[in-house]
Amino acid sequence: MLIRSWDRGDEAEWRAWLAEGRDFGLLAANGGQGEGPVLVPTHFLLDADRGEILLHLAAPNPLLAAVRADPHVTLAVTDGYAFAPGHWRGAPGTPTSYYASVHFQCTAEIVESAAGKAEILNRQLAHFQPETPDTRVVPGEGEFSRLLPGLRGLRLTVLQVRAKFKYDDKKPADEQHAIADRLAERGGGQDTLARTQLLRRNQRRTAG
Repeated sequence: MLIRSWDRGDEAEWRAWLAEGRDFGLLAANGGQGEGPVLVPTHFLLDADRGEILLHLAAPNPLLAAVRADPHVTLAVTDGYAFAPGHWRGAPGTPTSYYASVHFQCTAEIVESAAGKAEILNRQLAHFQPETPDTRVVPGEGEFSRLLPGLRGLRLTVLQVRAKFKYDDKKPADEQHAIADRLAERGGGQDTLARTQLLRRNQRRTAG
């Protein structure tokens, strides 16, 4: 994705944005010769300090075959998107899209062992289901262990993070505030989320 200087997000910004509860994204792997990319919507667990992302897929998932052929993948997380009509934005009246998007460029390792898959699942359960700390996967024990052969773990090693927060940061602050008011008035779809990000970026820019 194209990232202009005024749209770029730094590490502290994208980490805070994801920590608000954004743990679902679109994982893309390279397809075979003459094919398009393989895309899978998925929950994931980011460990930014370790530089890794953990998830699991069903064993027949075609993305796994793509990873075996080429381990380079991209995980994209996008939210807070809204259409901004041209007449909101002043001359020359060009419409645009607002959105926040973070892309992780990674290499993927398929985890086949029961112990390795159980570790990934347990870390995911601790993150997504903390209210049931006793629900854990133990190879060879319980109902969950019988599901392990049908799953594959994926451990993504993060090589690069590219973050974009596209909310008209190149415009004067008062024009951004006027557009925020328009988003509040319209109030549809993801307008509230887009408005929150626009005002946050505005405050961040003016404070800096």
